[in-house]
Amino acid sequence: MTDDELNALTLAFAGGTLPRERWTHCAHLAVGAWHVREYGAAAALQRLRRGIRVLNENQGTQNSENTGYHETITAAYVQLIEQFQLRFPPAAPILEVVHSLLGSQLADKAVLLRFWTRERLMSPAARASWVPPDLAPLVLTDGWCRP
Repeated sequence: MTDDELNALTLAFAGGTLPRERWTHCAHLAVGAWHVREYGAAAALQRLRRGIRVLNENQGTQNSENTGYHETITAAYVQLIEQFQLRFPPAAPILEVVHSLLGSQLADKAVLLRFWTRERLMSPAARASWVPPDLAPLVLTDGWCRP
C-alpha cells in the first residue's frame, strides 16, 4: 500500500463509496489506523461507527442485531490500534504504522478471540453495544507487535 492508496481508501470510506470487494479486514485496519492517528481514539470511534454503518447501507448490508455494524469489534480494534500506535514515535509516517499493523498479530481475523469467547463476542448484545472481554484484558503485550 502506498500513501496515495491509503488516501484513496480513506476518502472512499468517508464518502461511503468504497466497493464491497475492497472493504476487507486489512482495509478495516488501515482505515481504523488512519482515523486513530488523525482524530484520536474517541473521535475516531465516532467517525468509524458512522462510516461503517453508512458504507454497509450503501453496499446493501443491513445493520441489524445479526448483521452489519458490530460495536464491540469496532471499539476493540480502535483500542488495540491506539495501543499499537503508541509504540511508534508521534512523527512516524502513518504508512509505516499501517504496514507494521498489517504485518502484526493484530491482522489475524481471529485475534479478538484471545480476549472474548466466540459466543460473547458474536452475541446480539456485543453487536449493539460495548461488551467487555471475558477471557483477558484488552491490553497489548510486546509480542503482539511482531508478525
